[in-house]
Amino acid sequence: MLYRICRAIVRVLCWLLFRLEARGIKNIPLDGPVVLCSNHKSVLDPITLGAWVPRKVHYMAKAELFNVPLLGRLIRSLGAFPVKRGGVSKEAIRTAITLLEEGKVMGIFPEGTRNENVGMGKRGAVTMAVRARAQVVPVAIVGKYKIFRKMTAIYGAPIDMAPFAEQGTSESMEVATELIMSRIREMVETRQPAS
Repeated sequence: MLYRICRAIVRVLCWLLFRLEARGIKNIPLDGPVVLCSNHKSVLDPITLGAWVPRKVHYMAKAELFNVPLLGRLIRSLGAFPVKRGGVSKEAIRTAITLLEEGKVMGIFPEGTRNENVGMGKRGAVTMAVRARAQVVPVAIVGKYKIFRKMTAIYGAPIDMAPFAEQGTSESMEVATELIMSRIREMVETRQPAS
């Protein structure tokens, strides 16, 4: 209930402040495990990524945030879970895979750090998706976070990870990662959902 209330407030604020538009929302499966893989431009990206998604989106967040009174409790109730500094821990990966195996949605930024242009992705998102048999939806966040300037979140068609899982090699994980990143780049350029 809290998540839905906060999401409704965020939608209004995002529309008022950034004229946020969502394209391709119907590409997000309504059930089953899903990994939303997005480019990463700003600390506001998790809000932009999840604002129009019809399902609750879970994220990894810096462990330090959970030590802040009220904030820690709030972000945990909104679907975030802690990850320690210095890289994603095995515990955080296990938590993400468990959430996916429960049929939930994870929001992940494969670049691992913020970039103005779409950079290289890391294999973590693909590895989690393959292990949990999740579909991957590439997402492009387009625009600059400037007040009253338009932002767009574009959701592409789901990518089936089964062929990559069957191969199960590090090379196939690299190919899958690059496929996801190329779909994101395509959507940033065309501003249309990739099919």
